[in-house]
Amino acid sequence: MTQEIRWKPYVWDTPRPATPYEASLLEQQWGVKLPEEYKRLISTNQGMTPHPCIFDAGKLKDVMSVLLTIITDPDKKAYAIRDSYSILKPHIPSGIYPFAMTPGSEHLCFDYRASPEEPKIVLVTVDMNVHPVADSFNEFMASLHDA
Repeated sequence: MTQEIRWKPYVWDTPRPATPYEASLLEQQWGVKLPEEYKRLISTNQGMTPHPCIFDAGKLKDVMSVLLTIITDPDKKAYAIRDSYSILKPHIPSGIYPFAMTPGSEHLCFDYRASPEEPKIVLVTVDMNVHPVADSFNEFMASLHDA
């Protein structure tokens, strides 16, 4: 049975919703179609942390600590999706885009290499290895669990 996810402040003290326009700009910039559930989540929960938050990547267990922000906040660049992508881009295959971060500064990413409209979810480690996590964003969110 899937647990209901509760979202708590992480980057900011209060929610800062992302607009459909901001999501559309990101889609245009990356040339992809973001999952509808992801767009729904960032409209209320960008920069927040989910509970439960543990996910499995094969034999690895990790924690989704924060849903990266798509709005620009110069004081919070470490959590900005575009800044994360700029750091990762030279080191990972084309078609992989970050959407969340772990406590160890690893990135959960959309993997569009097989399909421009139905991305898989992968974990990009600090040494830039790519590990499969889920076949879709909805599957990933449904798989979050407690310890």
